[in-house]
Order: sequence, then C-alpha cells, then structure tokens
Amino acid sequence: MYENSNNHSDMIEEIKVKRELMIECANTLGFTSEATIKYSQELDELINKYHRMMGQASTPCEEIKFAFKHMVMVYQKVLV
Repeated sequence: MYENSNNHSDMIEEIKVKRELMIECANTLGFTSEATIKYSQELDELINKYHRMMGQASTPCEEIKFAFKHMVMVYQKVLV
C-alpha cells in the first residue's frame, strides 16, 4: 500500500490526521469514550505499520516505546 517515497509522506499525513481526530474526540467526549479508544487503536495500527514499513520496529518492545512516546506528546497537547 505505501511502497514508494510519496506514499511515505501520505502515511505520515494519515497518522497526523488520525492523531488530530483522536485528540479532538478526547477533548469532546473524554479519554475513555468508545470513539476515542477506537481512534487510538487505529492510530496505533498506523504507527506500527509505518514502523514496519520503515524497518524500524524490529521488536514489539520498540513499537511499545514509540507508541508511549507519542501518547505522552498527545497528553501534553491536551493539557495545554
């Protein structure tokens, strides 16, 4: 699906859009709402897919670290 460098940019853009949807949903409906959790899971899948494509997520531990790092960034943005 995302095989060439243009698709690399498309995938990053898709991750950004999904992240914004999740943040907006969390601000509106709450962090534990069904919709927010759904967006969060979809975002996790996109991030993991991106890392696999880039050859950076060689172990599940690295994927978890990346996801946690991005959740911390989301949490900080919501608090602002």
